[in-house]
Amino acid sequence: MSELGAGEAAESHHHEDATSGLQRHLSRTGLLFAAVGSIIGSGWLFGALEASTIAGPAAIFSWALGGLMIMLIGLTFAELGTMFPVSGGVVRFPHYAFGSFASFVMGWITWLAAASVAPIEVEAALQYASNNIGGLTQAGTSEAPTLTFPLGFIVAILLLGLFVWINFVGIRAFQRANTPIVWWKLFVIVLVIVAFLVTAFHGANFSSAAGFAPSGVHGVFEAIATAGITFSFLGFRQGIELAGETENPRRNVPFAVIASVGITTVIYIALQVAFIGSVPTANLNDGWANLEFANDFGPLAGIAKLIGLSWLATILYADAVVSPGDTGLIYTTVTARISYAMARNGNAPRALQETTDRGAPRVSLILAFIVGIIFFLPFPGWQKLVGFITSATVLSFAAGPLVWAAMRRQLPDHERPFRLPGGDVVPFLAFFAANMIVYWAGWDTNWKLYVAIGIGLALLGLYKAVRPDELPPMDFRSGSWLVPWLGGLAIISYLGSYGDGARDLFGLGVGAAIIFVLSAGTYVGALHLRLPDEQAERNVSGEPGPKRPAATD
Repeated sequence: MSELGAGEAAESHHHEDATSGLQRHLSRTGLLFAAVGSIIGSGWLFGALEASTIAGPAAIFSWALGGLMIMLIGLTFAELGTMFPVSGGVVRFPHYAFGSFASFVMGWITWLAAASVAPIEVEAALQYASNNIGGLTQAGTSEAPTLTFPLGFIVAILLLGLFVWINFVGIRAFQRANTPIVWWKLFVIVLVIVAFLVTAFHGANFSSAAGFAPSGVHGVFEAIATAGITFSFLGFRQGIELAGETENPRRNVPFAVIASVGITTVIYIALQVAFIGSVPTANLNDGWANLEFANDFGPLAGIAKLIGLSWLATILYADAVVSPGDTGLIYTTVTARISYAMARNGNAPRALQETTDRGAPRVSLILAFIVGIIFFLPFPGWQKLVGFITSATVLSFAAGPLVWAAMRRQLPDHERPFRLPGGDVVPFLAFFAANMIVYWAGWDTNWKLYVAIGIGLALLGLYKAVRPDELPPMDFRSGSWLVPWLGGLAIISYLGSYGDGARDLFGLGVGAAIIFVLSAGTYVGALHLRLPDEQAERNVSGEPGPKRPAATD
């Protein structure tokens, strides 16, 4: 058995950079700010209220546990991201360890989740802008306002087009546009925390008649998946997705992943404490579940007005346009890198990996723009959509711990600039945490995700039928663990106690035990089915191998 050593690994990644067309212009701060800027989007504007209505003041624990679970997942990706500093890593890593079928399924789920974020953030920005600019949104029959036609749709398309144009200019332009905006977003969120704590903090809210944990432990866990808590942390992925475009991946990738989750966890917990303490006592007469602020575009701005901070409400309305807009810009960047990475894997059209002279993936950006326009169709509400994006993204992240486990066996001597200690403990807990988050999202969210996965498989079959010569061998055996894993999660979600339509045949404890067994079985099964060591080495180095087309240009 041949092994890929440090020197050969460095050479292979040099080859990767030379053929990719992407350029390493992102600094350490630029990579961190891409992650932080993506994390602080529309989630923080809604998450504190949504978490409070589900879990009450116990939502503080929801944020802490959510941050810990995402950190576990992020740590496994920190090792992989420094081993393989390539763009679109979340999609490409499964290809290295498990082959084309696994990488396509994970890539489809990842791309679908990412592609929906930019248009959703645009809609959020325009919804808040409607407070000062009329005619952009209108009250619909769904849970949230919808874009007006034609004005709202035209402005939304132009804003999405602006994101794409900035990306066409190049990654340096993206960094210049993003960094000052992230500083602004951090300033505003800290300002809100301090202003709420100093102006109107009611400690009695934590022990009022409304209850500290009105929905018990069930509500604490449900909030993690459905209140926008996990959604608010998912931006850590940018430290991985843009690893191929940072100047020093060995230093910058683990720093961006760990620091972004750590910083924002502290900020979000502080914001939740400030929010709960600042709610006027009269607003809790009907309990936390019925907490709302009538005739206002956002809960934080609503509280600011109630406690006499109209100036802060004005800043929040401005930030509610800037924050989602910046996140939309970042996700336009990342969505294009994901489809680019799928093309590099060989299981998506090769045209998606074409880049401009400035290093921007041309066709992938155009595709992200077109699909983004399709996503501008009305949605049933922010919270429902957040649940979908959360399940899809966390499901794609769940492959990371399995790749980590496989790579420790397939490439034991590969250089690991960041080496996760503790053996399989952290990766297994990360995989188990990801499965639990998907379960907590509820059946009413997850059945839509499984339909979307089915559509992706149908598209793969169609692509194979129309362009059979472009697809490499699919490595079905090495990716076959996906079937019992995804199928098992679907069955558990349907029979469990989370979400409308679930059968409620067992509670939290039994559900967690079943998912633990499923997680352990999948973890061991994926290790057993992983690609042979020699084939994993070829996938990493970009060499074609027998009858296997190269995944490079």
